Amino acid sequence: MAIDVTCPSCLTRFQVSDKFAGKSGPCPKCKKTIKVPEKKAEVVIHAPEVSGPKDSTGVAVLKPIARKETRLSMLQIVAICGSVVFVLAAAVAMRVVFKGHVPSPITILGSILLGPALAFAGYTFLRDDELEPYRGREVLLRSLACGLAYAAIWGAYWLIIAYWFNFKVPTGWQPSWAIMAGAIPAMVAIGTVAAQASLELELTASALNYAMYLITTVLLRFVMGMDPRWQS
Repeated sequence: MAIDVTCPSCLTRFQVSDKFAGKSGPCPKCKKTIKVPEKKAEVVIHAPEVSGPKDSTGVAVLKPIARKETRLSMLQIVAICGSVVFVLAAAVAMRVVFKGHVPSPITILGSILLGPALAFAGYTFLRDDELEPYRGREVLLRSLACGLAYAAIWGAYWLIIAYWFNFKVPTGWQPSWAIMAGAIPAMVAIGTVAAQASLELELTASALNYAMYLITTVLLRFVMGMDPRWQS
């Protein structure tokens, strides 16, 4: 094996056979006497031994499973951007048509339809890249279950507010921001559990997935001219 040598006089770099290790000789360029460095110990890295059955020549019969990267295609990105624009346009249109008093069936249907879509969108970038992702029908069903759970959390909140509004408090009382702020931690906790159970996300990713849905629905109610604190 060749040894790398650098002449200290003319700084010429060249290689000599390892049989000259530790010996002195003239530089091929400036003819100054130089000493060849000692041969250093070599570190040999062997490829990992392949486990599993092998054929008669020692080649592994089973091939390792190739991990397929999951990335959003240009068509999917365009579809997502188009959906965002469509939803915002629909919210503005309902604000103009209903003047801030959007019928309850429309808002309930909207919260249900947004749930699976936002759960799936969040999963695409919040999932653990080191794990094999859900694909096809499985990810759609899991996103559907997660999104319906998200919508049900809003439904439970509005039912509780309606119960207290109609039976437990004096006439004229209305929910305040303080009450909604107190309810949000419980909503986020339940939404986090739903995301973990449906999409198997990490704790922080699950909380962010539900928070994206909660923030989106609150902002859309603002755009429609509605008060997000209760279903009106």
